[in-house]
Amino acid sequence: MSKAQENLQSAMKRAMSGRPKVGGFPYLAETLRQAGVTNNYWYLPSCQSLYVTGDGAIMTVGTPLVSGMVDVPPFDREALVDAIRTDQAGESSFEQFLAASWKAGVVRYDVDFSNRVVSYFGARGEEYRETYPLVEL
Repeated sequence: MSKAQENLQSAMKRAMSGRPKVGGFPYLAETLRQAGVTNNYWYLPSCQSLYVTGDGAIMTVGTPLVSGMVDVPPFDREALVDAIRTDQAGESSFEQFLAASWKAGVVRYDVDFSNRVVSYFGARGEEYRETYPLVEL
């Protein structure tokens, strides 16, 4: 296991052990930022995630949301915002958030940990950006 992998894995464990149920994402994000993660790129529906760190880049591959050839849902900003707010309220799991984001037409989202911004993208270049609050660990 590389230094980058060890560092990310350790940061993820710390984040999950102290993450509050409501508003957990900013806590996770700050834990990763303090561990040297600068960016995270999620690709839906394949559930591939690229973490860019000071020690190197790491790709993780989760369980895909769909398989085979599928139509991409149209980008639905209202449905996406609803998925985000449901997650922020602690009323969905991460897997449910990913599924709801995909159903809202998100094919990728990027997290910029330095500027605390998440950008969501549709297949036709649609974009929705949102900042998240700074939290103290």
